[in-house]
Amino acid sequence: MPICIECRHPVKTLWREGAGDKSGGHNIRLTVCKNCGRFCDKYVEHDFVVLFIDLVLIKPQVYRHLLHNTLMKDQDEFAPSIIRLGVLLLLFDVYLTWARIEKQSLPFPDPDSPTGGGGGGGESNFGRLAQQPIVIQYIFFLILCTLSTLAFHGSIRFLTSSRYSPLSLLGILPQYSRPNSVSTALLVSSSTKLFPILMVIWEYDVPAAARSLGWAVVANNVEALKILLDCGYGVAALLATAGAVSRWVTGRAVLWAVGLEGADAVGETNVVADGRMLGVLLGYARDWASRLAVG
Repeated sequence: MPICIECRHPVKTLWREGAGDKSGGHNIRLTVCKNCGRFCDKYVEHDFVVLFIDLVLIKPQVYRHLLHNTLMKDQDEFAPSIIRLGVLLLLFDVYLTWARIEKQSLPFPDPDSPTGGGGGGGESNFGRLAQQPIVIQYIFFLILCTLSTLAFHGSIRFLTSSRYSPLSLLGILPQYSRPNSVSTALLVSSSTKLFPILMVIWEYDVPAAARSLGWAVVANNVEALKILLDCGYGVAALLATAGAVSRWVTGRAVLWAVGLEGADAVGETNVVADGRMLGVLLGYARDWASRLAVG
């Protein structure tokens, strides 16, 4: 049953047909929610550009529109548009991961060299992979990103939908019976990964972009999980963190197997480091506030 995106009250219909030009799509009249008095779903009349902008702005209403009123199926099946989005995100991950690791693996200048160029310290950590044909390299990064993505989704689906989930056993989060809807929420909230398409137009620092993009995706994942599961931000952040850790461990394991253990596969190493620094700063701020309150 659809819901009002403003107050989450269940409604029968989101719109009804009225007078007007049916060919132009102007015959739709939005339903007013009887609980809050606002339109049940204003995004029915909005195009995809507005939806994407509000997704980037992390507006809860657009997530409720997509997850509850548009994409969720009665039989918990993936919508065709979500499958296409998942494939597109995977291909973008392949491109970005390849570019990031290649940039991290550039030869470092040798200070002992008269020209400062590559010497003993300029050996690339690409190893045997860089000497393989381009198709083999692409297949490797495709496998790397596929396994990392499966680990990310699989860990969160287990924690939310499995009867053996520790969150369910401890009573922290009720068992959610629609695991495909969880993956749908994660894919929709990861649509900000498409921003690096701007690399085609402007050249920018890939590691810095990966760090900023990682934070944006994490924030969107937390909001999507909170809205879908109707839980608190703490539980949603715990789920997103568990998925990110699973993805990071899987990526590290694959890279270690081919001799690229020093590379950052998914751009989350810096995110973790920034998170630790943020935790330290918050600790200092809390201590300072407590001393100020006492003294």
